[in-house]
Amino acid sequence: MNKIILFVIPFLLLSCKKENQSSYQIPQEVSIELESLSTDSLSVRALDVKDDTFWFAGNRSTYGSCHDSLPGIHKGRVLYNGNDQLEFRSIAITTDYTFILTAGNPALIYRISHENDSLALVYEESGEKVFYDSMKFWNDTDGIAMGDPQTDCFTVLTTYDGGDSWSKIDCDQLPKIVEGEAAYAASNSNIALQGDHIWIATGGMASRILHSPDHGKTWEIQETPITNGGEMTGIYAVDFYDEKLGVIIGGDWNSKENKVANKAITYDGGATWELIADGNGPGYCSDITFVPNTDGNELLAVGSPGIWWSGNQGKDWKQLSTTGFYTIAMSNDATGLLAGSNHISRFELKRK
Repeated sequence: MNKIILFVIPFLLLSCKKENQSSYQIPQEVSIELESLSTDSLSVRALDVKDDTFWFAGNRSTYGSCHDSLPGIHKGRVLYNGNDQLEFRSIAITTDYTFILTAGNPALIYRISHENDSLALVYEESGEKVFYDSMKFWNDTDGIAMGDPQTDCFTVLTTYDGGDSWSKIDCDQLPKIVEGEAAYAASNSNIALQGDHIWIATGGMASRILHSPDHGKTWEIQETPITNGGEMTGIYAVDFYDEKLGVIIGGDWNSKENKVANKAITYDGGATWELIADGNGPGYCSDITFVPNTDGNELLAVGSPGIWWSGNQGKDWKQLSTTGFYTIAMSNDATGLLAGSNHISRFELKRK
């Protein structure tokens, strides 16, 4: 396996999280070490982690797993009616199972057993407008998936029996879309869950958050300042540290260097969003995550242009690598997995 150490970054000690009384201090130097696990010709946009085991899903009907500290990866493949070219872009893990969901028509949710790697098809849907973007689980029984509009609302699936059965939330219960509003199956990061809260990110002709405070019973719209109005503009990823502190990132896929109005933060659960590092830091990114165990201060943002790190909730950023990835997952404050086009890499953050 090839190991590459990229860009040691000097970083001044700056202020911490807004109204944060924690003892966190921004490290003076940060670097990233990448360890290549796979260079197969796969496009992987779906990652999740549980108990130090990472699972991924990608194109060509492929899925797989690897452990945080063990070498190599385990891969599997799905065959559906003779089709071995399925595109998986959504993934979620429970204690006993991993669920993977295709983008495009037909929509297929497969359940993979952790005990014996057996596959079960637990949901199937066909239709011209069927296209799912993201999937998450609160716990071992309750899960949610979202997809592009099929009528005048986004498509939202829920399960309350551990993924055995899935049903759609009626459109009458969901906010109506703006004409041309859509979502991007770019990193399995359209959905964030904390407590009973759900946040779903949108793009296209509107960059909004669909928010439910009560496990999907009622919904409201949260407006954001993220760029919109173009074919590939909007929010590409959302993450919440707790029920109040959250971040969104995206931009314009057709103008990746544009750093204006592409990242924002909330301190009140999404009721209000404010731009961060506007015109600075990363441009277009497809994923963002709060680094675990850093009191909501550290962020990692990734996209095809590279990897970016912030130690003060996005006020300032430093680029750690020019190697591009689509999606990121972390098992602790130092280690995680990155996946993208034709490569999957384990990484470690180094701090001084």
